Amino acid sequence: MDKRVKNIREAAAFIQEMMGSRKPELGIVLGSGLGKLADSLEEAVVIPYAGIPHFVKSTAIGHKGNLLVGKLGGKTVCMMQGRFHYYEGYTMEQVTFPVRVMAALGIRSFFVTNAAGGLNRSFKVGDLMIIYDHINLLPNPLVGPNLDAFGERFPDMTAPYDLEIIGKAEKIAQRELINLRKGVYLGTSGPSYETPAEVRFFMSIGADAVGMSTVPEVLVARHCGMRVFAMSVITNISNIGNESLVINDSQDVVRAADAAADKLVRLFNQLIAAL
Repeated sequence: MDKRVKNIREAAAFIQEMMGSRKPELGIVLGSGLGKLADSLEEAVVIPYAGIPHFVKSTAIGHKGNLLVGKLGGKTVCMMQGRFHYYEGYTMEQVTFPVRVMAALGIRSFFVTNAAGGLNRSFKVGDLMIIYDHINLLPNPLVGPNLDAFGERFPDMTAPYDLEIIGKAEKIAQRELINLRKGVYLGTSGPSYETPAEVRFFMSIGADAVGMSTVPEVLVARHCGMRVFAMSVITNISNIGNESLVINDSQDVVRAADAAADKLVRLFNQLIAAL
């Protein structure tokens, strides 16, 4: 057996034992500062990453490092309270390992959130942006021998983000008077923030927001055949000029995400219930 598949199955078996007879329908990854969604889980079982076989440690600011299983929107969900990043020094296999584990647990829908810098000049701090497409400037996690047990060698990415779920989210937001943006997310390796020249370049190729995560997880989720929905919280507006007094700060990012989290909780509760 492929060692990668063996490790995935060992982690999935451990999680299944910890959560008992529960069968999660949906996987969720929480980005920086978005812990309020985890607080809304009912009947939650908390599984620290440190106890899960083959999981690594989450070191990013605002990432608690727990896997939660509980009820949200009337459905059983498996929620990552913090993710792994390439910039932490992990391989792409390690970064995306939890997504494979979710697939092994039978999860077929995948929601992913992040804190992102706004490139689109009409965006404001605190905006929620539905990701409908992405640009990948990170290593592709599917490079290497294909995991045939999970998906085909060349997964199609024409519509990586589920159009039906996006439509439901837009209707709920309209009803709840939540102002939603929709745009293209660009994934970079980090951990340095973007220079003004890079920001101008990203804007010129069609990106609306930029961050250091999400795309690898989406690629693996789509390889596994999952339906994907992704949302960015715009936590800062990226600088297009070399202004020394305008800086990006990781603590500010976490605070801005936390301030916008109430809207995200309302939207996700109703969206999950509507699936």
